[in-house]
Amino acid sequence: MSTYPPLNTLRIFEAAARLESFSAAAGELFVTHGAVSKQIKQLEDWLGVPLFERSGGRVKLTDPGWRYLVQVQDGLDLIANATSQLLQADSRRRVSINSTPTFAMYWLLPRLSRFRGQFPELELHLATSDRDISRLDSPFDIAIRRGPGDWPGHIAKPFLKEWELPLCSPALLAGAPIASPADLARHTLLYADTRPTAWPRWLTLAGVPELKPASALHFDSFSLALQAAMDGLGVVLGPMPMAQAQIDAGVLLSPLPAPVATVRDYCWVAPRAAAEDAAVAAFCRWLESEAARPDTA
Repeated sequence: MSTYPPLNTLRIFEAAARLESFSAAAGELFVTHGAVSKQIKQLEDWLGVPLFERSGGRVKLTDPGWRYLVQVQDGLDLIANATSQLLQADSRRRVSINSTPTFAMYWLLPRLSRFRGQFPELELHLATSDRDISRLDSPFDIAIRRGPGDWPGHIAKPFLKEWELPLCSPALLAGAPIASPADLARHTLLYADTRPTAWPRWLTLAGVPELKPASALHFDSFSLALQAAMDGLGVVLGPMPMAQAQIDAGVLLSPLPAPVATVRDYCWVAPRAAAEDAAVAAFCRWLESEAARPDTA
């Protein structure tokens, strides 16, 4: 029979390692900082290996600690997945999805009825966040992030390409035409804090890296920046094909078809323990098939 370390120490180690803080782990687990420190020390003594480097009030995983974290997370994910399947055996299977807000609002939600039509027995729980998946507060079966990323203990696959083009309302363009990238100097550029390098990258590709717009508006989310463009407040650098529906509806248009700034692909990311689950696999395959549809490109 295998020998197990004290199981409660593993739960505390995973939280402290994931959050890179004994204090944050204590807050998440509703215990004291001293209790976390004591449990970590107990685990290190049991293993005979230092898992953290301690310097003042800060902690940092050692190399053995990083390797151990990946294995421990896999084990805890297996337990969580087995428990979830057992509890849901006599009820509707629920799949938890964590997506970036832009992707969820402008790509996923408009297509989700097709998934529901194919798999009516599955119950979806959708949450949105821009945080790295290692820092999410709630567990998930599938995350949707731009990648590739550093996702130890997870299986990931790119399924949708993204590119960026300037977008604005027809009314704005009627008042001040945009025939070349230099014409953007007469306009207000709309920036999203979640995509801070978008405009500098595109302006460099367009050959006008030093362009100074007439003014600028900054928003903490891309959805606000896109809405501002639809309201005629300025020009946004919009991700395609996410904004295709707004172009098809005539509320936005792209005055400059080039240059096209390619960015990182969207990937589905699943904990290794959940990736083989039939419901999770079905949703991932559906994402890939939707991205391959002609109306997505």
